[in-house]
Amino acid sequence: MQYKIHHIHIKSDDPKSTADWFVAAFGFGVISDETRAFGDRFIRLQDAANVLVMISGRRTNEVLEPACTSSHLGLDHFGMRTNNLTNDLSRLSANGARVVEGPHNMPGGIRSAFLVVPGDVRVELIEGPAI
Repeated sequence: MQYKIHHIHIKSDDPKSTADWFVAAFGFGVISDETRAFGDRFIRLQDAANVLVMISGRRTNEVLEPACTSSHLGLDHFGMRTNNLTNDLSRLSANGARVVEGPHNMPGGIRSAFLVVPGDVRVELIEGPAI
């Protein structure tokens, strides 16, 4: 059987502002915005490669642990490709992202940096040849 990633799910105390940030920052499109039977606001976004990003709030009576914005075990971050790391770091920082690591120059002409973006999500920006 062949598998592929279906979606990335982000939990946020403010799903609308987190979704709006991803739309403005990376050009994601909003597919739907609803309140589910669980009591949470659930927003579906899609990027240019048709990857789904779901952003939701707390379910009714749901208790969530705080986000970990430093590197950690488990799901650590997701990566976004860019054609201009320097410009995107400036643009995204001006819009609420915080650079927490890098930029790093890596073998093969690849540059990367890690940001914490609204919703306390770690995102890596990667510039350079496809890897």
